[in-house]
Amino acid sequence: MIFDFGTMLALGFALFVILAVIKTARIVPQRSNFVVERLGKFHRTLDSGFHILIPFVDKVAYQHTLKEEVIDVERQACVTKDNIQVGINGVMYIQVVDAHQASYGINDYRYAASQLAQTTMRSVIGQTDLDKTFEERSKINEEVVMALDEAAKPWGIKVLRYEISDIELPASIKDALEQQMRAERERRAAIAKSEGERQAMINVSEGQKQEVINMSEAEKQKQINEAEGRAKEIELVATATAEGLRKIALAIKEEGGQEAVNLRIAEQYVKEFGNLAKTNNTMIIPAELANIGGAVAGLSEVLKMSQPK
Repeated sequence: MIFDFGTMLALGFALFVILAVIKTARIVPQRSNFVVERLGKFHRTLDSGFHILIPFVDKVAYQHTLKEEVIDVERQACVTKDNIQVGINGVMYIQVVDAHQASYGINDYRYAASQLAQTTMRSVIGQTDLDKTFEERSKINEEVVMALDEAAKPWGIKVLRYEISDIELPASIKDALEQQMRAERERRAAIAKSEGERQAMINVSEGQKQEVINMSEAEKQKQINEAEGRAKEIELVATATAEGLRKIALAIKEEGGQEAVNLRIAEQYVKEFGNLAKTNNTMIIPAELANIGGAVAGLSEVLKMSQPK
């Protein structure tokens, strides 16, 4: 196919328009900034959206994201305050806050921030003992962030966080720490065991003490109960005896009562004498064995004298 001059001119113009549109139209994504230079000099910063540039005059020199970026800080050898060499890996979180300074303040802000983090970490670790590098990791992170953020302000970036991801110790230090931790665990176990035995002995002694108190209280209560029982028994016996004597006295006053008493006395006299003879090998005979009536009469006389008038 043969194109005439007019067709070629039209195609050239269309190509020129396409190139002009490509050179002039710019769409900036969300959370991004484009730095525009005009004739090699900074002109302006483009925010997110659609923008038109002057072809062959304006150009996008730098493109920056405003999102938070994660930078892995390579492992570095640090010497602690007590002269122990450790290897530390870290992670840094930064964000571009000024696209102009991030473009012209430094050549590569990511590399610069990473190197600054390493030197700052070495400085902070050099002022800290080995034990505190584990105990005060958050404090060390804060000190590194403060130093980095202050140094990175001219670069148009903000250091948000720095985290120590790993602390590598020499093999000899690891063995020493393991032995120390093992000894500490054994010491705590021994203390816990002794405390347990001590508490057990205290519990046993407290139990024995309580047992003795309970037994003494029980014995005391037993004696009180027995005393009260004996007193009650004596009271009941006395009451019954008094009641019996009162009834006997009343019976004696009745008709034929005296004769009944005499007969009862004679019977008891003979019965008790017979029992006395059974329980002893020696025979006891009263001087007036034949005069039992006189003895009974004498007892009767005693009863009469004891009666109330």
